[in-house]
Amino acid sequence: MAVVYALWLREIKRYLRSRAQVLASLGQPLMYLLVLGFGLGPVFERAGQGNYLQFVAPGVVGMTILFSSIFSGAGLLWDRQFGFLKETLVAPVPRIQIMVGRTLGGATTALAQGTLVLTVCLIAGFRPHDATGVLLGAGFMALIAIVFAALGTIIGATLKDMQGFQLVMNFLVMPIFFLSGALYPLSNLPVALTVATRLDPLSYGVDGLRGAFIDQSHFGLGTDFAVLAVLAGVFLALGARAFSRLQV
Repeated sequence: MAVVYALWLREIKRYLRSRAQVLASLGQPLMYLLVLGFGLGPVFERAGQGNYLQFVAPGVVGMTILFSSIFSGAGLLWDRQFGFLKETLVAPVPRIQIMVGRTLGGATTALAQGTLVLTVCLIAGFRPHDATGVLLGAGFMALIAIVFAALGTIIGATLKDMQGFQLVMNFLVMPIFFLSGALYPLSNLPVALTVATRLDPLSYGVDGLRGAFIDQSHFGLGTDFAVLAVLAGVFLALGARAFSRLQV
């Protein structure tokens, strides 16, 4: 556990010391929250769907955790490029402990970033329906962070350069976000889009956040939790396998 804690603490300290990165990473979520939340609000209300800010805030929180978690995989690429990863891998400790420490660190920083955005949402006017929902939402935020931090580890252990990571961002991460229903309801979609949203892991995370925060769930909280828990186990196992085969 000392190895896991040390690597987890390194990720936390690196996050806290990079204040510019923390502030910069708030830009995109704030744009979606404020521009879409207030800009599309009247249209959403006229369509009989209620308050759009209430609807989109959980999606923005999920988006923040998604991007922050995946970028932890980019940190693995940086460590490989600058030699820190080689020093870590030659240490007399099992690689799975190294992978778990890094993944938990990435998940924790993503959870912290999501909490910051949730705080901004509350300031902007977002209101969860009760305190119990906030605690349940925090659990879903943690699950989303673990799932996509593990996915980021798989990506970072598989790729060899930052150019490949940009391709992953454009052809994997962005579709995951836009197909998740973070910005629009999942009901009454075309068949092809319905299938795509059901295959998207983030769909269950965003739906779980909406169910916890505003009591609006498309799949059901039990289904959301079960899917995320299974995916967390699968991605952690795949991440451990990819990390064990990592060559520096």
